[in-house]
Amino acid sequence: MYSEKVLDHFRNPRCAGELGAPARTVRVENPGCGDVLQLSVRLENGFIREARFKAQGCPPTIACGSALAEWLQGRTCEEARSMEAQALEQMLGGLPPASRHAAALAVEALRKLISCA
Repeated sequence: MYSEKVLDHFRNPRCAGELGAPARTVRVENPGCGDVLQLSVRLENGFIREARFKAQGCPPTIACGSALAEWLQGRTCEEARSMEAQALEQMLGGLPPASRHAAALAVEALRKLISCA
């Protein structure tokens, strides 16, 4: 049902946790399924030096948070703004149609986070 990449990020999440101040943090929820994703980044000179996530929900939500946080580290804010849900899905080897909400939730968190940068 899930790709090996999804299962790997679910079983072995990268960049899990929180960042303290002066990190920027947002939290988004999907009221339809109850998934929650918190994303934090530490910015330095236009670059994302650190990224962390916390998630509650289905395996794809955890996998998307993990993959996104891992990808963000070392990227510029401009690069981060270019991330789309479909690209995140592709990074994970695809998601079943019923699980695509997970990538959309992760990118929603990123959009909110970067818009305040």
